[in-house]
Amino acid sequence: MKQSLFAFSLRKTLFLALFAMLAMGACKSKKKAVQPTPTPAPVEEVIQQAPPQAPARSAEEVAAEKLENYFNAVAAAGDTNAANQSIQETLAMFSNQETPILIVIHEENGIKDYDEPTTIKKYLDYLKDTKKNLNYISDIRMDANGKVSELELRRK
Repeated sequence: MKQSLFAFSLRKTLFLALFAMLAMGACKSKKKAVQPTPTPAPVEEVIQQAPPQAPARSAEEVAAEKLENYFNAVAAAGDTNAANQSIQETLAMFSNQETPILIVIHEENGIKDYDEPTTIKKYLDYLKDTKKNLNYISDIRMDANGKVSELELRRK
């Protein structure tokens, strides 16, 4: 009788252990199924602003860009008539044909040394003859009418 009681008790213990293991396994899977999903963090509504516009270019910057293009066109002109046409278009941007052109040949400690001053008409003829534009615009001054009144160039 003791043996059957012991066997019965052993079976009962094994059955309870198996049941407990199943229950624990079932609880874990229920926990995963029942476990509430984490609430998503509140999303801030991002209002897209228009990208900042490039600052408006000044009249001097626009004129300098146009003049660079005209200078290159005069230097690269295939024939004399094309060069003369580009020269006439360029001269329209200046207050007169005698507008001074200063070419910086050296600068040290803020002190500039200039080549012999010339005029826009002479400089454009020089570009036409040499077919090389070796300078770039470093400073431009405009009058009240929006015409170039003085131009400073530097070697490229």
